[in-house]
Amino acid sequence: MDRSDADGGTERARRDALLVVRAQLGDRRALAELVGRWHAPVWRYVRRMLGASGDADDVSQEVWAAALRALPRLDRPGRFAPWLYTIARRSVMNQLRAGYDARRAGAGDPEDAGHVTEEEAGAVLDRAQVAEGLAALVPREREVLILFHLEDLSLEECAQVLAVPVGTVKSRLFHARRSLRARLIEKGYTS
Repeated sequence: MDRSDADGGTERARRDALLVVRAQLGDRRALAELVGRWHAPVWRYVRRMLGASGDADDVSQEVWAAALRALPRLDRPGRFAPWLYTIARRSVMNQLRAGYDARRAGAGDPEDAGHVTEEEAGAVLDRAQVAEGLAALVPREREVLILFHLEDLSLEECAQVLAVPVGTVKSRLFHARRSLRARLIEKGYTS
């Protein structure tokens, strides 16, 4: 997706806004379509941030429960995607904090964050290398790369989700790319 072409994002936002308004008015089909459109992207974001698919399932359910409770109060339907990713980000950060606290207390499996499922093992090797590199990054760097490159959010949408200025998103992207490249070089995956 060419980020300089805002038409695709604008059209997506318009379609989502219409679905949001219809869902707010009680149209169950519109709500089902909205959830159907966004369930997989939210799950992928959560999965990439947490690393464990079991945790991703649970956290994704929490995200949707929170989103559905708050949807009637969403006053800017055209901003649905950043709003939804903000809810997802909050849930992910809570889960990461809980995992950090559990590890500090001696619980948790430190190997879990880098675990690759059998389904993923059959994927292209380059994808596995990038996934391993992403898993090794700190959450702040991992999330900006995932939102921008993998979820195709614009700089502005990333800024909304992360609650920082666009310039900060650009800076985080620069540092995250550099960190990812260093990790991949360290593992011998690239020159």
